[in-house]
Amino acid sequence: MAGGVTGAAFARELHLAPPTRLIVEPLVRAALLEDLGRAGDITTEAVVGSQVQADARVVARRAGRLAGLGIAELAFAIVDPAITFRPGCADGDDVETNQTLAIVTGQARSLLTAERTALNFLGHLCGVATATRELVERVRGTQARITETRKTTPGLRVLEKYAVRAGGGFNHRLGLDDAVLIKDNHIVAAGGITPAVERARAAIGHMVKIEVEVETLAELDEALAAGADVVLLDNMDVSQMREAVARARGRALTEASGSITAANVAQVAATGVDVISVGWITHSAPALDVALDFD
Repeated sequence: MAGGVTGAAFARELHLAPPTRLIVEPLVRAALLEDLGRAGDITTEAVVGSQVQADARVVARRAGRLAGLGIAELAFAIVDPAITFRPGCADGDDVETNQTLAIVTGQARSLLTAERTALNFLGHLCGVATATRELVERVRGTQARITETRKTTPGLRVLEKYAVRAGGGFNHRLGLDDAVLIKDNHIVAAGGITPAVERARAAIGHMVKIEVEVETLAELDEALAAGADVVLLDNMDVSQMREAVARARGRALTEASGSITAANVAQVAATGVDVISVGWITHSAPALDVALDFD
């Protein structure tokens, strides 16, 4: 590997590569526009002099996993390119309560105007990463990978999926266009699992995998016979899931989904499933409390 970087280190760097600025900047600009409206930050403009300079710290009010620091930096930079943002840690790091995440220096007006947008992104993404990290730790020692679903905040999917990676998880499909996932309503509309898989196989390219959602062992057997590459074991209990994994072994990857919690995820992983997908780590993870403190 060039530069003496180990394979493991390179893989981690690639895994944590943030979305490009081309994707992120429109999201941050939209959030700033939402906050500033037509008249801008009228409170700050009225109260703080234009020549006042300030040093401030971005601080974690409680411990968690860091994600989105660069997005917070971008919010400050868009408001005022003269702001200096000096990170003290990196996405994917575990941070402690009251730890300083970055030092931000610049015109006080600019810092105050960008503050809420920067912290909204940072707190939310840290929350996603922290929730993901907890599940990843609970399944450590098994082969199961933790992934999210498409249950994401509209417009923020690419950021939330990045935060999942920062938490040690992996990504499910990004959208409807990058994998076939035949769910219960598809099966009803197609007239069954077998015709659904056959139609999908005839329509897609050779690089695209087909996943089928199943709720019973009979449905599992039909999906395997039809040639599914992945089977999604939807809301199965642990004993049923264990049997499903045994039947699918060597024939298809297995994904557990539905009613996965921090309390039961280790039991689910112990069945031998390859993937555990969890919707709440993106749609319901509590934000990490982060703040901007002026010195």
